[in-house]
Amino acid sequence: MHQARERAILQTACDLLGSKSFDCMTMDDVAGGVGIAKASLYKHFGSKEDLCCAAMVKVLHLVNAHVAGLDPSLAAVDKLRAVVRWSLERLLEGEMPLLPSHNSTLRAVLMSNKDYADGVVLLSDTLGEWIVQAQTEGVLDPQLPPLVVLYTLYARACDTVVGFLQESGLYKNDEIMDLVLRTCFDGLRAR
Repeated sequence: MHQARERAILQTACDLLGSKSFDCMTMDDVAGGVGIAKASLYKHFGSKEDLCCAAMVKVLHLVNAHVAGLDPSLAAVDKLRAVVRWSLERLLEGEMPLLPSHNSTLRAVLMSNKDYADGVVLLSDTLGEWIVQAQTEGVLDPQLPPLVVLYTLYARACDTVVGFLQESGLYKNDEIMDLVLRTCFDGLRAR
């Protein structure tokens, strides 16, 4: 029961972090979303920062599991596309926590959390290897620093274009993902 409630709390926190930002989300929002008393929520997580950190770690574990499950025979650029597609799917479903602002108290908690830091390093190292490989193969621009490419790919997980396109009602979610992937990997130039 305790673990089931904790999973529900984390899922609700992820959902709220996907629709609101950390700064706008409250513990009352989470308790109400789960259907428990706020006091019960604090039995699981001592602060909003601790809860949101656990939610961010959960998402990081999910993306790292997705990365580990990709077919190793895929080309590096196809693996990168698959990771970006996964994050866009989460974003469109409201399951991708919005990244905290630079001055957020959550950012400090995240940076001091070993699970989060280790997960970010693992993900960054893996994506970094694929980026360099794709650049070596001439599929990605070798003139771009790999770090710039990495951050560009990370930015798709909180891309406001996705929300604007979804709200317009002009495109289905699959079309939005394809359009964002196309602009991300192929650019805006006419071919």
